Amino acid sequence: MKKHQKHTALTRPNFGNFHRQEWAIIGTPCNTIQKLSRQIIESLSSEFKIGYVDADHAGGNEIEKKEVSPFSAGASQQYTDKINFHRFDRSEKLNSFQYRNIFNGEDAVLVNGNHFLAKQQILVIDPKKEKSLQKKLDRLTNVVLILFTEGINEIPPYLRETLAEQKVENIPTYGINNISEITSFFKHTLQKNIPILNGLVLAGGKSRRMGRDKGKINYNGKPQREYAFDLLSSCCAQTFLSCRPDQSADPDLFGMPLIFDSFLGLGPFGAIASAFRENPNTAWLVVACDLPLLDKDALDYLIQHRDPSKIATAFNSPANEFPEPLITIWEPRSYLVLLSFLTQGYSCPRKVLINSEVTLVDAPDTRVLTNVNSPEDLEQLKF
Repeated sequence: MKKHQKHTALTRPNFGNFHRQEWAIIGTPCNTIQKLSRQIIESLSSEFKIGYVDADHAGGNEIEKKEVSPFSAGASQQYTDKINFHRFDRSEKLNSFQYRNIFNGEDAVLVNGNHFLAKQQILVIDPKKEKSLQKKLDRLTNVVLILFTEGINEIPPYLRETLAEQKVENIPTYGINNISEITSFFKHTLQKNIPILNGLVLAGGKSRRMGRDKGKINYNGKPQREYAFDLLSSCCAQTFLSCRPDQSADPDLFGMPLIFDSFLGLGPFGAIASAFRENPNTAWLVVACDLPLLDKDALDYLIQHRDPSKIATAFNSPANEFPEPLITIWEPRSYLVLLSFLTQGYSCPRKVLINSEVTLVDAPDTRVLTNVNSPEDLEQLKF
């Protein structure tokens, strides 16, 4: 008998407790973890946005009596604009679901492993914390780097035994003061883990203004949706056509890799969200099927200027200098942002780009951004 599944099976993002890329530094006192984290963050700050997670229990949990503020009076949350940074104080205890939203804008997160767990660990061999570490061996689930404190150059036998299944001999080791090598390790890891790029051709519109399916118009020797598919296939790992569910009977689509809308009635916004629902761990280069002048040079140019640290990389629209949402690279982190806008009653991809941190690129040839949405546009089109 088939086992009953209560909830829809969804592909989940590769999150840890705080982020997709997170490392807990463990095995050494908190002040050493804080110093090391500062050094790593400072070295990487010109290229990557790194978050940091720690605890401060030294001062206790009570707010000082002399502190006069709504929060000290019992407000559940307080926001303070500190000019150089912004601070939220809140009484509610957070869990991984909230942490992932908060750190969505970062490229990675470093964690004080004495207080919090993370899906990868940086293990420091430090005699000062050996007894404490022996009580936390269950936290060493995926050690990716081992650091030796001064005077230490061997991994203790109890740790070799603990890490035997992780093939400890293959884990890189550095001195804790070798910040250059440690930084290079993180930089290489972050660059290696930039999400792969998939392509999505938006072919699910009803073409009401055109009066016939725009995806089937032949501009370049084949139906435009196939032309766009071939363009994306030349520069993406995998490419898909985005379609409405009722298009499943179209014989011309047989054999094509399809993603059917699962966010219905939302137009291009729903198509993008549906692609992320299908695979939330890749970036999506999204292209509309009403761009007959789009070419590979334009796509290559956009990819060359891709900024994975932002939610998206888009062309500026020459018509109004707003982002062009339908020739855009949408990064995995944009999925949370898209859904957040949807819950607030907005389903416009351009509005998401205008109100988010994105990289905007001027197209070398603005003609490639020409939309053909109506018979009148078609008559004016010049190749």
